[in-house]
Amino acid sequence: MTSKLDQLKAMTVVVADTGDLDAIKTYRPVDCTTNPSLVLKAAELPAYKDVIESAIAWGRKQGGTQDAIAAHVGDRLAVAFGAEMSKLVPGRISTEVDADLSFDVEASVKRAREIIAEYDALGVPREKILVKLASTWEGIRAAAVLQKEGIDCNLTLLFSLAQAAACAEAGVFLISPFVGRILDWHVKASGKTFEPEEDPGVISVRQIYSYYKQRGIETVVMGASFRSTGEIEALAGCDRLTIAPALLEKLAADNGTLVRKLDPNNTGEKIPTIASDEKSFRWAMNEDQMATEKLSEGIRMFAKDLRALRTLIAKRLETGVPA
Repeated sequence: MTSKLDQLKAMTVVVADTGDLDAIKTYRPVDCTTNPSLVLKAAELPAYKDVIESAIAWGRKQGGTQDAIAAHVGDRLAVAFGAEMSKLVPGRISTEVDADLSFDVEASVKRAREIIAEYDALGVPREKILVKLASTWEGIRAAAVLQKEGIDCNLTLLFSLAQAAACAEAGVFLISPFVGRILDWHVKASGKTFEPEEDPGVISVRQIYSYYKQRGIETVVMGASFRSTGEIEALAGCDRLTIAPALLEKLAADNGTLVRKLDPNNTGEKIPTIASDEKSFRWAMNEDQMATEKLSEGIRMFAKDLRALRTLIAKRLETGVPA
């Protein structure tokens, strides 16, 4: 019997949710995705000292204040890790627009274009890149602009069908609904524990998947933010799943049978169409306490880790890393 990871790969595109290049080499995912939190963790590992020093050397040549250089290097580092990942996987690399731009359409579009240009300078074509944006109304509008320019987007921090419907209307290439963070909210709010089949995060992704397939929507559904292999197994068959190395390891060590749970030809009862204009979107989010709180929290967390990454870089600049 093959491992559950190999069985999963036969029905779902497996994506590595990590900035650790060694983990990517071990589990051989098709795609890779990362975010400021993961880049921060990777930047603190001795194994990536050369990548960090190269980015700092590049930043010094840009000139400006130390804070400006630290910001430039932080951006460059995310692309540098992505460029290394692109050598290891046949598919796409997701790289995030700064979280503090989540409510600014023009700035998000500008930063996304810069990310694509930086990858191009390193020899990585845009066809290998997904630009990640938070699933705010502004992030979705920025994605609509970018998609028309041929820049494919990954809309992250997605917690509701309203966000998913708006992303589909905008022609977004891929969405990342966050399974585990939805579960976290419901566990905290109710004090209950949930088995995979009743897990609110699992149910949310299944609903989004069915909504898309019932309408022939081509936007890719990529479940993310898992707390257990049980959640992953409950979404076997989803278009893509992005999974952290610790859970990939557990799946690789398990030789049990994996049953397909999601099938585009069997999506259950028809789900009513969700209006995706701005007024309807904002009202739906206002009415969904969980989605509103987790979106806000996620943006704050990513922004905090982005600041921590820039602080780490600033300290390295002070120590005189050679240019």
